[in-house]
Amino acid sequence: MMSKQQVLVGLVNLGCPKNQVDAEVMIGILQSSGFKVTVHTEEADILIVNTCGFINSAKEESIDTLIELSALKETGRLKFLVAAGCLAQRYDETLLKELPELDGVVGVGDFPKIAEICRRLIEKEATRVRLTDSPTFLYDESTPRVRTTARHWAYVKVSEGCNYRCSFCAIPSFRGDLASRTPASIVREVEQLADQGVREINLIAQSLTSYGWDRRDRNALVGLLKQLVKIREIEWIRLFYTYPTDFTDSLINLIASEEKICKYIDLPLQHIDDHMLKAMHRKGTAKDIRGLIDTLRTRIPNVTLRTTFIVGFPGEGEEMFQALERFVEEIEFNRLGVFQYSPEEGTPAYSLGDPILSREKANRRKRLMDSQARISRKLNRRKLGEVLTVRVDGSSPETDLLLEGRTQGQAPEIDGVVYLNDIGSGPVPNAGDLVRVQITATHTHDLIGQIISQPALL
Repeated sequence: MMSKQQVLVGLVNLGCPKNQVDAEVMIGILQSSGFKVTVHTEEADILIVNTCGFINSAKEESIDTLIELSALKETGRLKFLVAAGCLAQRYDETLLKELPELDGVVGVGDFPKIAEICRRLIEKEATRVRLTDSPTFLYDESTPRVRTTARHWAYVKVSEGCNYRCSFCAIPSFRGDLASRTPASIVREVEQLADQGVREINLIAQSLTSYGWDRRDRNALVGLLKQLVKIREIEWIRLFYTYPTDFTDSLINLIASEEKICKYIDLPLQHIDDHMLKAMHRKGTAKDIRGLIDTLRTRIPNVTLRTTFIVGFPGEGEEMFQALERFVEEIEFNRLGVFQYSPEEGTPAYSLGDPILSREKANRRKRLMDSQARISRKLNRRKLGEVLTVRVDGSSPETDLLLEGRTQGQAPEIDGVVYLNDIGSGPVPNAGDLVRVQITATHTHDLIGQIISQPALL
């Protein structure tokens, strides 16, 4: 029988940044419990796959990954394979039945027990483990966590679950209702991250603008942000997953006036046709959405707007899609993502079936993404010759250019980057430094520039 000190545990993370935080917590718990963690799957005695169960494509990726990695039981040293996360929570019994290669499933509220599960497996206390009873776990500043992002930026998850019931979304059925961390816990975590060298915080939640509403505090996000901006070492704070009808004047005013809060708003809209919005159980109307966008752009100059849409929802006729297409061309979002609708068990829309053919959904997605590519190229060309503040991320893994970085309008690992092909006469800046960059060339999503002033001169 192997001891914990002899066992190598590998973890493969799939899905969104919220999943990434869960994965980092699992790594922290494993290491604090005496397990060694490896990034090389072929070395692992135990492999944990943190799965995504949001839509069909994500579920398929998760299952394919589990099947692919299970082959290491024959070709490598792998002894135990565990599915964790959203897919495990949604389909625990089905996964164990259909995938005999699996030795355990761990849901979204039970992953803090991951070290105990690994111990039970290696000590043969159980042949297969199923822990999916707890839908919600709120980590805090004392929870072990090993970050997998760069040293100078981090995700901070402020809440779990969601009280909205969009008809296409199954997440509340397995992530539960909204449960917010205390402001004090979040502030202490960010202070700890600042002490570790983090300079950029990316706040995430299922619905960030609902933060604190479960405690009947509709102004909780504003209050939290006012505390976070006081942490001296933190230079950028970015907001992800904001719900369009949740914006208040005080939040907009704070984003506009506080230099540490990135002028970047992630605003998933899903559609613009009123019939579709109602069918999707989305709050607000097309008029409300247009009014919000106008307000944000008027009161927050040079704001970067990112959104997502769903195409192929049941009942989306060609005229409704064309209205969405015209809206995208008119508004000219800086960033845009498009999902193809997939029917999800347990959602109100599931009974509507999936009447729009897959090839039509793929065509609609392509039309929107092609439009967005043209818009992105145009918006980037306008930056030619501008001087922008850029956070250096380090050496570029994609090109022969020396470095790459991001503006406030470019979220890490999601949006484009600024390639730095000329660092000027000064020393090579460190990852995390802020530099001033003149843009010398542009592409569809990325920019190229030369550094004209180093951190000490900003």
